[in-house]
Amino acid sequence: MKELTRAEEQIMRVLWQLEKGVVHDIIAKIKEPKPAYNTVSTIVRILEKKGFVSHISYGRTHQYFPIIAESDYKTTYFNNFLGRYFENSFNRMASFFAQKEDMSITELEEVKRLIDVEISKKRGAGFE
Repeated sequence: MKELTRAEEQIMRVLWQLEKGVVHDIIAKIKEPKPAYNTVSTIVRILEKKGFVSHISYGRTHQYFPIIAESDYKTTYFNNFLGRYFENSFNRMASFFAQKEDMSITELEEVKRLIDVEISKKRGAGFE
């Protein structure tokens, strides 16, 4: 799966939220400054060529919908990020973020709490 540009990802986020929509629906969900109709239309067609989006035609109008789930894209994007910057090591990534000076104790405690919850779930399900 290809990575999306920032503009493509913005359009995909809207389509994942809407589940389906015409170009005007997409533009309506984008914050100011809103892109031009032709810009959004072009990006949606690029997304279609990349295999992220498909459409149903109603005369000259096209209703677009995602064919890649948001969770699938996030997983692929995160795995690429982890490999590129942290050599596929969760430990290196966690260490990097834990050492960031701008991360507060409250934020670190929340991360720890979330990890503890996941550990409990996995232990309860018999994972070790």
